[in-house]
Amino acid sequence: MLNEATIASFRASLHGGLSEPGDPNYDAARKVYNAMIDRRPRLIARCADVADVMAAVNFGREHKLPVAIRGGGHNAGGLGVCDDGLVIDLSPMNYVRVDPKRKSVLAGGGALWRDVDHATHAFGLAVPSGIISTTGVAGLTLGGGLGYLTRRYGLTIDNLLAVEMVLADGRFVTATARENADLFWAVRGGGGNFGVVTSFLFKAQPVHTDYGGPMLWPMEDAAEMMRWYRSFIAKAPDDVYGFFAFHTVPSWPPFPEHLYGKKMCGIVWCYTGPIKKAEKVFKPIRNFKVPALDLVGPIPHPALQSMFDRLYPPGMQWYWKADFVRTLPDEAIEQHLKHAAKLPTMQSTMHLYPVNGAASRVKNGATPWWHRDALWAQVIVGVDPDPANKEKISAWAREYWSALHPYSAGGAYINFMMEEGEDRIRATYGKNYDRLARIKKRYDPANLFRVNQNIKPAK
Repeated sequence: MLNEATIASFRASLHGGLSEPGDPNYDAARKVYNAMIDRRPRLIARCADVADVMAAVNFGREHKLPVAIRGGGHNAGGLGVCDDGLVIDLSPMNYVRVDPKRKSVLAGGGALWRDVDHATHAFGLAVPSGIISTTGVAGLTLGGGLGYLTRRYGLTIDNLLAVEMVLADGRFVTATARENADLFWAVRGGGGNFGVVTSFLFKAQPVHTDYGGPMLWPMEDAAEMMRWYRSFIAKAPDDVYGFFAFHTVPSWPPFPEHLYGKKMCGIVWCYTGPIKKAEKVFKPIRNFKVPALDLVGPIPHPALQSMFDRLYPPGMQWYWKADFVRTLPDEAIEQHLKHAAKLPTMQSTMHLYPVNGAASRVKNGATPWWHRDALWAQVIVGVDPDPANKEKISAWAREYWSALHPYSAGGAYINFMMEEGEDRIRATYGKNYDRLARIKKRYDPANLFRVNQNIKPAK
């Protein structure tokens, strides 16, 4: 039973502070990136250090509270917050330290990717991550980590060297390929099921200035461009990355006024080869079909990483549907065009993120990420700032996904999933699921960490 004395004692044990209903900062503290999520936790522990995390884990376990772990708060299903439970908020643990000699980066559990990008860029380095710089390091990494550098340097988990974490029993441990190796295997894609990760040590890659940005074509060219893209990206060199998208053009610069509000197809590129060779590499791309808009050119890596931050600020309504995809037959393209023509709002979109190249050369069993043989991670998102449009964007995303799901490989990128049930989680992890369940039983047998894409402990 929670009473005032119990809560007061817990509050006194924390350096970072504690929020509960009625506190002035409570409503701000419980908000997550997806405004469609509106949950009211009983307590929010703002953890300033590892000692705070240990105290919070012990308190949640001893008082049998649902426990949610919040890093950057970007999770699609809003799983960084819970009703009537305890939120372990890592946002105060936001630090990044770069070792340029060893080409490594240490990031706290509350760091955001924009912090990592800023710190590493000064040394001509980068860690493979996503495409929105306000995303949290923890959530993206624990789910796998897709983004502009996937084809060149693999997933984020393929560049993870070590983690420090607090287990369900309150112990603090380090996990690497040599120390607690089973735990290290599990956290590289298994989500927050195994403990609270307080720091991440990454291998940094040599990246400074990309040749990248979006190219857009009219919707009447979409079928031709999708057919070209499916062949091109399957055989492209590792240093050429591009994700395919349907978008409504925003009504602000650098987009030209004559395209404002138009539904278009596009490819967002990131070339990490020698800049002096970039024009030659992209000449056949541009010659195939001249884009209606071409913003591709030399760009600092952090600028490319943050290019879409303005389009997708925190506090929007989001509804996500996702799948892994191995092939893109003409029949699937027809369905894409049918539903893309009905983009319900400016921010609603569909993306096909390639996961081939370097990421595909890691074996399915080397990490929990089972779909290394998929060519794309597909995501369909209904997005809008107005809660009144919640059903409109959700219905569009569901209908679009239902039409494309028969062409999928099964399962989905865990970071793109809402709360969709155990069958979908099993499909995502494939033959790795049973091993994850055994590791879960070893480190969290009572399933304390269950506010996530939950892997139940093996029986």
